[in-house]
Amino acid sequence: MKKVLVILLVLSMVVGVFFGCGNEEKNNDTTQLKASYKFGATYMTLNNPFFVLLNKGIKDVVEANGDKLIALDPALDPDKQISQIEDLISQGVDAIFVTPVDWKDIRPALEAAEKAGIPIINVDAPVYDTELVASIIASDNYNAGVICANDMMRKLNKAKIVILEHPTAKSAIDRTQGFIDTIAGMDNYEIVARESSEGQLEQAMSVMQNIIQVNPEINVVMALNDPTAMGAIAALQAVKSEEKVLVYGIDGAPEAKQMIKDRKMTATAAQSPMTIGMTAAQVAYDILAGKEVKKEIFVDIIFIDVYNVDEYGTTGWQ
Repeated sequence: MKKVLVILLVLSMVVGVFFGCGNEEKNNDTTQLKASYKFGATYMTLNNPFFVLLNKGIKDVVEANGDKLIALDPALDPDKQISQIEDLISQGVDAIFVTPVDWKDIRPALEAAEKAGIPIINVDAPVYDTELVASIIASDNYNAGVICANDMMRKLNKAKIVILEHPTAKSAIDRTQGFIDTIAGMDNYEIVARESSEGQLEQAMSVMQNIIQVNPEINVVMALNDPTAMGAIAALQAVKSEEKVLVYGIDGAPEAKQMIKDRKMTATAAQSPMTIGMTAAQVAYDILAGKEVKKEIFVDIIFIDVYNVDEYGTTGWQ
């Protein structure tokens, strides 16, 4: 009887060791398995260093996690951007980062992503149909316009103002509106021209050349971004008028900060595209992990002029 008990005990130990090893091996396999994610991104344009750096912020986080980012450039074509999103959906990406070319016309693509169960992380420029995106990560664009207007009013008691805008991009709309609302009701600040440049340097230069011919008395330019401001400055330089005109940009691009240091540009309401991109990427991971995220996340704007430009430097973004 004692011999039988010993045999049974040995057998139970062997079985326990066998199943224990099996469980340990299974646990190790589970530990080694890691979800691999594939993300898509389509921006307004990659012909703007701001979006290149924003994409880098996203890409750095994604690749640090061993995952993949497919970044696409619609080149300011809203139809192309819709096609890009549809293509990303067909590729089975886990989430899509979007800066809309046209904040309203992008709706069909957002609806397609929602139907496919793919979250949209809206970066920099909000879409019109915000209920179709999981989260919006952007600078406080309205305040960017406000702080530029306040600086102008500190410098000038009256002004003839040119607004260079981008009416299909919500970020640009908010910047322009912030500026206009701040000077509203003050007859001494007159907007004499308001034209679109789509945020592009070359277009801004051409538009500004035409404005100068009709309104040579202008003394302020409020530009929707730094490339637009630099285009306006190039047009002003061609007619030797740059020194008498205050020119405001938005972004904080290195080239713009150098122009501020050289006293060619008045100021810029600076963004941090890397911060926006990295924040957006983390939000995407939180969404995929089933965490609750904020609908809107605003990144602070920094006003940079000749008095503090050295603090932020002219060789990189803040």
